[in-house]
Amino acid sequence: MQKLVSIDLKSDFGFFRKPDANNTINLSYNMLHKPALLGILGAIVGLDGYSQAYTKGLETPVKKGEKRSPEFPEYYEIFKELKVGIEPLNHEKGNFQKTVIKYSNTVGYANNGSNYLTEEATLIRPCYKVYLLLDINIEQQLKLYEYLRDGKTEYIPYFGKNEFPVWWERESFMEYEYLRVESINGSYKIRTLFEKAEIVKDQRESFFDLFNFHELADPFMYFERLPKGFNEELIQYDLGEFVYTTFNLKSDYIPDNIFELKKEQEYVQLH
Repeated sequence: MQKLVSIDLKSDFGFFRKPDANNTINLSYNMLHKPALLGILGAIVGLDGYSQAYTKGLETPVKKGEKRSPEFPEYYEIFKELKVGIEPLNHEKGNFQKTVIKYSNTVGYANNGSNYLTEEATLIRPCYKVYLLLDINIEQQLKLYEYLRDGKTEYIPYFGKNEFPVWWERESFMEYEYLRVESINGSYKIRTLFEKAEIVKDQRESFFDLFNFHELADPFMYFERLPKGFNEELIQYDLGEFVYTTFNLKSDYIPDNIFELKKEQEYVQLH
């Protein structure tokens, strides 16, 4: 039996590290992405993370020419097929305010005895509504459903760094009647980020219903290239092009994995 639920995750700060950096400044993704969300869900139900997965078997040296299969964290192996949707809250046209925090690390084993200085572009008060399609016939997904509903967690979840703990109010937990859709009559709006294969900013009139442009209080389109999972062969993020907008979409364009929230008569993408 499947249930579509949502909660509002929030923190005072957040830092979702990008794998690239600009000199000493480490950059953060603006949006919460699926790999980071899976880590949060794993912490809530008490699944193992990177520390155990990456140290397991290290006591056995790798022989010359030997290839060792990569091991992924327990939470990733259990939740990687979970369908999720992410909707930013309390933002400015899709963006969260940022501040640069400077760090100094003076421990010898980290930097050969000299001071190591680094800076991180940190999100201020990030908040996201996350949608989850859970199969409560599966033990860990049933446990996750119950913990989210009851406001419980095994480990403290965080937004990218353990000094940025995440919380949610039990009142934010919601269940939805839903329907997976293949066709829609009339223009429609997607509440979540949605993934696009095409370059939508060059084809706005083909995908978006711009007729009600002047009726929108704050019209915008937000684009970000975000991790949507892991490339398990290369052991790096698998990236996708994501859009978040207040505009309606035309009915002849429907991205993959669109679900209707029946009572709300709105739509989300779960990927």
